[in-house]
Amino acid sequence: MPSYPSNPLSPPSTTLSQTPTPAADSPAHDAMVGGERNALDRVISRGGALAAWLVFLAMAISVFEVIMRYAFDSPTSWVHESVVFLVAISFALGGPATLAKNRHIRVRVLYDSVRPGFRIWFDRFNDLVTLGFCVAMSYAAFNMFWRASHNPLGEWQLERSGTSWNPPMPALTKGLILFALALMTLQALLHLIQSCQRAPASKEPR
Repeated sequence: MPSYPSNPLSPPSTTLSQTPTPAADSPAHDAMVGGERNALDRVISRGGALAAWLVFLAMAISVFEVIMRYAFDSPTSWVHESVVFLVAISFALGGPATLAKNRHIRVRVLYDSVRPGFRIWFDRFNDLVTLGFCVAMSYAAFNMFWRASHNPLGEWQLERSGTSWNPPMPALTKGLILFALALMTLQALLHLIQSCQRAPASKEPR
């Protein structure tokens, strides 16, 4: 039967047998501390926590729009696109924040079925595949942002929404996606380097 880690927020229980502490650079230790492997991950985690509050800002200005529209019969021209942009920021930065905490969804059937000394190779393979995916997506995002920020003549011209307010939100959103994917590429590279430097575990933490 595969074993699953306990809740990292739960206090340690007192048992008759001593539970070994995972090594500081082991996958089990990453799970216990939230998965943050380096200083960049810690910075991104804090930034992601701040970006999550943008959803509440989007909710606040949505309430403002409802009041202005139905109480004062004076609808705004900027709220809808601002809400979409704020949510897009929170959504795009969720990728780096989740990767920083090592919380992306995964299937651990194979990982839990092999001996502890072999799991480091799964970690390295996973980090390599993640890096390849992020590089490919960053390339696609760069092409998307280039078309949104340059006209057919190659001159700088941000794509706009075409509404009465007409902000450059489409170009800014695509630039934000490029930034998030480039950041994830750097994270994945650092994670791969750290996985390659980590020695295989001699015994599995209980």
